[in-house]
Amino acid sequence: MTRSLNRLSTLAIKSAREPGRYADGGNLYLSVTKTGSKSWVFMFVQHGKQREMGIGSVRDVPVTAAREAAALARRHLAEGRCPIVARDEARAAQRPAPLFGEIADELFRTLSPKWKNEKHRFQWEHALTVGAKALRKIPVDRITRDDVLRVLSPIWNEKPETAARLRNRIERVLAAAEAKGYRKGPNPARWKDNLDTGLGKRERLTRGHHKRVEIDAAPAFVAALREREAMAALALEFLILTAARTGEVLGATWGEIDRKARIWRIPAARMKAGKVHEVPLSGRASSVLEKVRAGREVSPDDPVFHGPKMSAPLSNMSLAMLMRRMGVAATPHGFRSTFRDWAGNRTNFPREVIEEALAHAVGSEVERAYRREADTLKRSKLLQAWAGFLDAPHRGEVLPFASGQARRRRGDEIP
Repeated sequence: MTRSLNRLSTLAIKSAREPGRYADGGNLYLSVTKTGSKSWVFMFVQHGKQREMGIGSVRDVPVTAAREAAALARRHLAEGRCPIVARDEARAAQRPAPLFGEIADELFRTLSPKWKNEKHRFQWEHALTVGAKALRKIPVDRITRDDVLRVLSPIWNEKPETAARLRNRIERVLAAAEAKGYRKGPNPARWKDNLDTGLGKRERLTRGHHKRVEIDAAPAFVAALREREAMAALALEFLILTAARTGEVLGATWGEIDRKARIWRIPAARMKAGKVHEVPLSGRASSVLEKVRAGREVSPDDPVFHGPKMSAPLSNMSLAMLMRRMGVAATPHGFRSTFRDWAGNRTNFPREVIEEALAHAVGSEVERAYRREADTLKRSKLLQAWAGFLDAPHRGEVLPFASGQARRRRGDEIP
């Protein structure tokens, strides 16, 4: 009787030279390529499609091991399972699952190139490295609902928006781990019928949640800031003087600075509105830049406000941490609100000029194009007046308020 299994002898396997496939029986084949390399292949049909599963090279997998692998594959087929899927699952079960931090960093590297908003990129990175720090050293297959609750519970009511974003990002990391075969079962960071029973409905913030320094306290704060020599102090003063956002300031490069014209041109890619924004620099803002630049050569791509490495910008949290160390219960972004209320309530500059200084679009494209040149000069005067107010606390008197000037409600959110 012709053998249905183990057809190939050791000599036959060794002497096979012609390219092709040699049946060993039970769907196991010796495959020989034109270059003479030899490997084991398991051939099978599933759902009407011919498929093949590589078992390994003859050099690495002896014939006895190849036959055992083929026998296991036949059992999986008899059970209605795909041998390839079964093999991959077995391999995944044998190797340790990666840490949460590894999957989180991989997800961030995959997603971040698509984001244009620096603030969004920072929030993601901060959430995965700082917010979820307690999870980073835990293998993704061992993270439980209790682990997620320990991260979110301390900030759920105190910082509801931050906590909600952090929960969403943890959920996405664990979903990515599941897609890669490292986890099974319900996602422990899922909200509905899971965390909602442990955390409860979060309090939603009202507009104006960026805490600010009050107008009359701003000059004293800036005076205290100037007593510090740190790069973060210079960056924060520049942010205050220009009424800019944190990401715009920390992302600034020397190529954006026109020192002669005293203009900072922020490219569209770094602006929230996706359009180039020109910031007239007051005398004090220019002095801050000269102090940063003093004694060193810079290239157009170098960050203006660098960190420990001259080629890398300050950390996104550096300004907020500086304010915290100074004992001020406010945020850098809150100075945009301080500026807006000072300009709206204590000067006679038109509302449109104030909003343009904050990089807010006012009116149609045609209107903005028509007044662009005139507004640059007015914004220059506005920011110079702001610098003067900050520089001389004793002269921070209320200026005449123009007729018809729209008053802005104190505390509104300034994006």
